Amino acid sequence: MNPLLKSYCKAYQLAFRLAMPLLPYREPERLDSIQALPSLLDRLGLRSVLLVTDRPLRETGITQPLEEMLERSGLQCAVYDGTRANPTVQNVEEARERYLAEGCQGIIAFGGGSSMDCAKAVGARIAYPRRSVNQMRGLLRVLRRLPPLIAIPTTAGTGSEVTVTAVITDSQRKYKYTMNNFTMIPHYAVLDPAVTRTLPPALTATTGMDTLTHAVEAYIGGSTTRETRWLALQAVQLVFENIEAAYQNGENLEARKNMLHAAHIAGIAFSKSYVGYVHAVAHSLGGQYNIPHGLANAVLLPVVLETYGSCVHRKLWQLGQSAGVLLETDSEETGAAAFIFAIRQLNRRLGIPEKLPGIRREDIPVMAAHAAREANPLYPVPRLMCAAELERFYAAISQ
Repeated sequence: MNPLLKSYCKAYQLAFRLAMPLLPYREPERLDSIQALPSLLDRLGLRSVLLVTDRPLRETGITQPLEEMLERSGLQCAVYDGTRANPTVQNVEEARERYLAEGCQGIIAFGGGSSMDCAKAVGARIAYPRRSVNQMRGLLRVLRRLPPLIAIPTTAGTGSEVTVTAVITDSQRKYKYTMNNFTMIPHYAVLDPAVTRTLPPALTATTGMDTLTHAVEAYIGGSTTRETRWLALQAVQLVFENIEAAYQNGENLEARKNMLHAAHIAGIAFSKSYVGYVHAVAHSLGGQYNIPHGLANAVLLPVVLETYGSCVHRKLWQLGQSAGVLLETDSEETGAAAFIFAIRQLNRRLGIPEKLPGIRREDIPVMAAHAAREANPLYPVPRLMCAAELERFYAAISQ
C-alpha cells in the first residue's frame, strides 16, 4: 500500500477509535417471542405496520401466524415480500411506496439480514423523503430518527437486529455498498428460536458461519474494547458448540436459541469494533454475482486469516482457545494455524465449498477496487492492503 495512504488510514482509524466511546450506540429492547408483539405495538400506539420479508420465506407459511395474530389484535399489516437475497435500491423504493400507500406507522423486518437491511433503508427513506438511497450510503448520513423498527431474525447469522449497518445493492452498477448510521439500529429485536426451525440446513450453515466471521473480524481488528472482545469470544464458543447441532436437526431449539444469541452478541461486537477485508471482499462478490453473503464470508474467512500472517497469531490463538480446538500448551503460531484449520474443517462438515464458481478474471480488478474503497480507511484491519493486494483473495477462491 502507498505509504501516504497507509498513514492516512491509520490516522483515521485512530481518531475513530478514540471517538467510539462518545458515539450514540444503543442496543434494541429484546423480546423472546413474537407473541409479545401485539402488546408492544399497543404500547407504542401503532395501528398499522409494514411487514418487510421475502417471498420464498412467506410462501413457507412462516409469516402467517404473525400476520393472523396482528389481524386478530385489530392491527393493520401491509406486506412487502419482494426483498431479494441482496436487497436492491428498487426493493427499498417498492417497500417505501407500500408503506406510504397503506398509511403505515412502523416497520417489522421478518427474515434474514436481507429483509432487515431493506427495512432499515426503507426507514431511512421515510425519515429523508427527498434523498435517494444512494445519497445516504456511507457513514453517518442518516441522523433523523426512523419510524419504529422491529427486527425478527429467522437466521442466526447477520446480527442485523443490533447493527448500525444496512447493505444495499445498486443492481444497475452491480455495486454493493453499506449505510452506517446509529439511527438505523432497530428499536426492538425479537429472538424467537421457533421462527428459525424451518431454516434449511445449507442456510443454517452459511448464516452461522457469518456469525463466526463477525466475531472473528471484530476480535482481531484494531478498535476492540474489553466488552467487544468478551462478546466475540463468547460468540465463537457458542458457534463451535451449537452450529453443527442446529445444522443436523432444525428442531433442536436449544441449539437454535444459542445460535441466535451468538449472532446477537457478535452483531454488537462488530457494530462497535467493525469488520475487515473478509466482509469487504464478500460484499463485492455479492454485488457482482449475487453470491449469498454468509457463503462468501465462510469461504473467504480462512484464506484472509492466513494472509494476515503473524500479526494475528496471538488473537487467533485466543479465539482457538475459546472455540476449544487447541491446547493451552500450543504456541501462538501453532494455535493460530489450528484455529484456521478448525474453520476449514467446520466448513467441510457443514457442506460449504472451499471455492466459488463463476468468478471471472476480468471482473476482479473492479471488485477489488470496490472492496478497498469500502474497507479503507474505515475498517480497523490488522494489516492494511490496497486493491491490488486484495485481488489475491478472488483468485484464491475461484473455482
